[in-house]
Amino acid sequence: MSMDRRQVLQTGVVGIVAATSGSVAVATNPLPEIPITDTHVHLWDLDHLNPPWLKNASPKISGAHVFSDYQRETAGLNITRAIYMEVDVAPVDHDREADYVVSLISQGHTTIQAAVISGRPAEAQFADSMQRYRNHPLIKGVRQVLHGSTPQGYCLQPQFVKSMQLLGEMDLSFDLCMRPTELDDAVKLVRQCPETRFVLDHLGNADYRAWLPGDAAADALHTPEQWQRQIDRLAGLPNVACKVSGIVHRVPEGWDADLLAPAINYCLDAFGPDRVVFGGDWPVCKLGDSIAAWVIALKQIVTPRPVAVQRALFHENANVWYRMKTA
Repeated sequence: MSMDRRQVLQTGVVGIVAATSGSVAVATNPLPEIPITDTHVHLWDLDHLNPPWLKNASPKISGAHVFSDYQRETAGLNITRAIYMEVDVAPVDHDREADYVVSLISQGHTTIQAAVISGRPAEAQFADSMQRYRNHPLIKGVRQVLHGSTPQGYCLQPQFVKSMQLLGEMDLSFDLCMRPTELDDAVKLVRQCPETRFVLDHLGNADYRAWLPGDAAADALHTPEQWQRQIDRLAGLPNVACKVSGIVHRVPEGWDADLLAPAINYCLDAFGPDRVVFGGDWPVCKLGDSIAAWVIALKQIVTPRPVAVQRALFHENANVWYRMKTA
């Protein structure tokens, strides 16, 4: 019988066990010795920022989530560095959000060492708004969520494209977070911005249900073939990396690592060992399960891969894609 996630954490087992209810056999894995860089950490300290979408969020995440909460919930996972990811605050609060996270990092006593901030690249004033972050040592990139109120094709507007090209000139990245059926928009955008680094969040928002048998796949957001074709086109562009994150937030109770493996393994193979990074997506991941459960499941999935590949995914590739200091 497989050991559950909580038992794995409590016993501190070095070998990765079948940590979920799947059938993966016990396997020795040196991965726990590898430090983890979490490239996707959200924080919302409601004394400073109140993202408007939180009022409709699940009770699992609607309350304040500050660094001490993250630190407590990741204890024992060997996360040695983290990157703050913008939380879709109201545009009037963009600078306030950036100032908040810069202050947090500057005070020390946190594993968060860098930030991806909010921006509105389709607006003409984007270039002016970004000047305060030019050459900023803690600001590594920009994101605007593109799967909410923005329509398909939004990121292909001339002003948006121009803003992406500006980010390349500033040596800043852009995180692509968009609907899984619209990834070809990302392909068209990236092709126009060859000097800009892009990171595709959450495996392109892959829906694990697409790989379920029979009628169980009927409610999936896409078919495997549709998503795979678009992933292949994105992976064919050298200035795009894929963030292995996000997929856990939809999982049902009793899920196992095998449920997530098809999408994860496809992206790992498509993008190759140098263009994948790990993201915890805390606290959004809690809509499905804990960040600890997610880390253990992912370790289970990547166990068959060479240690060097695991090290690149969990730690080293962040140095390149987010200009982190080598560590």
